Amino acid sequence: MRQQHDFTYWWNTSGPWVEEPNVRRSGTSGVQRVVHEGKTVYVKRQTGHLFRSLRYPLGRPTVLREGRALSKLLQLGVLAPNPIFYNARKVKGVWQGILVTKDLNGFQDLDTWYAGGGRSGLTDAEHLKVLERLATLLSRLHLGRWQHGCMRSKHIFIKVLTTADGFDVELALLDLEKSHGRATSLGAARHDIPQLRRHSPWSDGEWRSFLACYEQGLGRPLASDAR
Repeated sequence: MRQQHDFTYWWNTSGPWVEEPNVRRSGTSGVQRVVHEGKTVYVKRQTGHLFRSLRYPLGRPTVLREGRALSKLLQLGVLAPNPIFYNARKVKGVWQGILVTKDLNGFQDLDTWYAGGGRSGLTDAEHLKVLERLATLLSRLHLGRWQHGCMRSKHIFIKVLTTADGFDVELALLDLEKSHGRATSLGAARHDIPQLRRHSPWSDGEWRSFLACYEQGLGRPLASDAR
């Protein structure tokens, strides 16, 4: 339908706040849960919320970078919220930005999952599967010469599955406002992996297990300063 591709339509939608509007990057940004055609979507609405780069020294709305990143991740086979619409406009010299994504049904962030006892119900082998799946996900991202940019466990989402073969999981990446392409896979890895190490709940042994799987997927070891 035309309205799905209409900035004004999405700008005027409303629903309960998932993320209350807050001031960041000299602008405001907030997320609402909206029912659209009987399905839940998430609408990120921003005013004056910009990123700056060599290409855009005067600033561009962060939703444009995030929407592009979400589209890129889907091309790489990395699970992330599916973008329905993203665009920006200037009103009286002030940028307004919109990003609309589909709901990731049944997922929760890793920090919440661990805090709720998700790990306690798993065997060591099942938890290792979680780490292996994450290693595969991130190596695929980085082999595509793309970095997350804010790699923390709270930005990794998990969905536990019960299949005919037993325990299984799906993992997805969220919060991609700082995500962008890199010239090399190693450049992406050197940024994201140390950042994840600093902001993850795993023991040294668990981290070594993750890293071994990740380096196997990447096809090369990381230098010690990127571990």
